[in-house]
Amino acid sequence: MDNPFARLPAITSLLADPRLADLPHALAVEAARATVEAARQSIRQGEPVEDDLVAVAAARAHEIVRPRLRRVINATGIVLHTNLGRAPLAPAAVAAVTDAARGYSNLEMHLDTGARGGRLDGVRDHVRALTGAEDALVVNNCAAAVLLALTALARDREVVVSRGELVEIGGSFRVPDVVSAGGARLVEVGTTNRTRAADFGAAVTDQTAVLLRVHPSNFRVQGFTERPDRAALVELARERGVLLVEDLGSGLLGEPPVDAPDLAHEALDAALRAGVDLVCCSGDKLLGGPQAGILAGRADVVARLRRHPLYRALRCDKLVLAALEATLAMYRAGRADAVPARQMLARDPSALLRAAHRLAARVPGARVETDETFSGGGALPAFSLPARVVTLTGGDPNARALRLRQGTPPIVARVARDRLILDPRTLLPGDEDAVVEALTALLGDTSPAAD
Repeated sequence: MDNPFARLPAITSLLADPRLADLPHALAVEAARATVEAARQSIRQGEPVEDDLVAVAAARAHEIVRPRLRRVINATGIVLHTNLGRAPLAPAAVAAVTDAARGYSNLEMHLDTGARGGRLDGVRDHVRALTGAEDALVVNNCAAAVLLALTALARDREVVVSRGELVEIGGSFRVPDVVSAGGARLVEVGTTNRTRAADFGAAVTDQTAVLLRVHPSNFRVQGFTERPDRAALVELARERGVLLVEDLGSGLLGEPPVDAPDLAHEALDAALRAGVDLVCCSGDKLLGGPQAGILAGRADVVARLRRHPLYRALRCDKLVLAALEATLAMYRAGRADAVPARQMLARDPSALLRAAHRLAARVPGARVETDETFSGGGALPAFSLPARVVTLTGGDPNARALRLRQGTPPIVARVARDRLILDPRTLLPGDEDAVVEALTALLGDTSPAAD
């Protein structure tokens, strides 16, 4: 009886083929072994085996060394899409990263004296000028900023938090876990929907180090609710000799890009003017820069964070600092409206409608519909943005979305209401042509996989 396993080629025979022999040996062996094992699995499952396993192995070898992290086209309309890297960088920030990456940089050197300098000098000057903070630090994300703050300021002491702000955001970031990881003791006050400044006051003891105010990030409680007024907490902290730390999350600087309820209240400068001792926020949300955690506030408080050993473990590298400094420089130069994320969030519905019609006119069978989208990234929770989208019906929309993601460049669209949906809000210059080319190829493919 014919044994299909016996027909599988030996690894050495595959490696002898020039298509694999010209590759690095270890890579060729890895690809060949994986290909033969996949063929064995197909036989076990009663599936056909590819005729040219060398070609399969060669393709697998190229896929192994192909970068996993690649640029994709975001056609979802979600501006701060966490799975897609949140805010796209401004051209000036990209240029700054490229310049810092191509050679050496004065990361920790004062060029005028040759002496060692602080790696945060450029970023710190911009943050201070833009927010009124006495001093500032930068770490690798906002969760790290909160962890550093609580570790340095409240270890072995108490942190008072409203029960309505014991949130969990993406990546299993839970406020109670961060408090305990920082070596502090959590004191919960109030209720899920209503907490007052008096609840904080009643909980303060000689063991209290910090009153913590937390941005809700990805949800909003509505109805019979109450949240402590910031000014009241500032007054309470001063009276009781404790620190008020606020996790603002979204990283808003300057004027809000959209007219969302209470958004101006989330600006760093507003919190610091109100008297908050230390503010934490993200660099890659509404600020529109790279992933980073910014801490700004009183000089003596920031100095305690800078001296803590954990800061060194959480600090940013030269590429993040270059991108963040360039982004902040745009704000300081009065060019915040040129930051891509802010541009996308602020796009006028009439401009989006024109963009949608222009795209639909180039794709057979496409229609323009009214929809809604969200900022994403834990910013502007429950606040929707008006959308004008391009839709395609017919076929299998999930299969079509998969084909687009597997293309070059990958295109990420949405599927809803049995439609493939593309939102022009998040298309960058040059993206439209690539989307049209991919959709034209997809719609012209009559193979079963296209449907």
